Amino acid sequence: MTAGRDDDALTWEGDDDPTLDVGAAAPAGAEPEPEPDATKVLPEGFTAVGKGSEEFAKGADADETTALGGRETEVLADRETAGAASASLGNAALIGLGVLGGIYLLYVIGWIVGGLRLRGTAQFLVSPVAYDVAMWLAAASPVIWFGAVYVLTRTSPLWVRFVWLAAGALLLIPWPFIMVGAIGR
Repeated sequence: MTAGRDDDALTWEGDDDPTLDVGAAAPAGAEPEPEPDATKVLPEGFTAVGKGSEEFAKGADADETTALGGRETEVLADRETAGAASASLGNAALIGLGVLGGIYLLYVIGWIVGGLRLRGTAQFLVSPVAYDVAMWLAAASPVIWFGAVYVLTRTSPLWVRFVWLAAGALLLIPWPFIMVGAIGR
């Protein structure tokens, strides 16, 4: 190996590439695209979506600002703020899902440890087969709850998903582990 090859891991070449920046502003030398002479206007009640809909949105902004008496900067600032809030929500939601997923994983471990600790006591109350089925179903319940909430709330607002996950975190607490502990009497 050559000495230059060993130093490749210590260099950060290519990180100054402006296309890698998320939300980067346009380069200083870039000029904005000229506006077309004829504005495109949709019939009332229609909304432009998809590729090329920006041109229609600009026309809607102009109509909205004239209807509001020229408060163009307020309307545009509100839309930019809403867009920035939704962009940062993705990271917060991902971290929140990771934390709640970790809590549910600890609940699975708690149900297994607590259930195994109570096995000797439970032999006097129920049959061993019934106890094993109930214990493993209880241990799987946090995973089932997390998966069901994640799948069933795909089209719901994000807060609905977090409400159901928080409710499951309260409902599925491993009581055998909390009451007896890992090292019981």
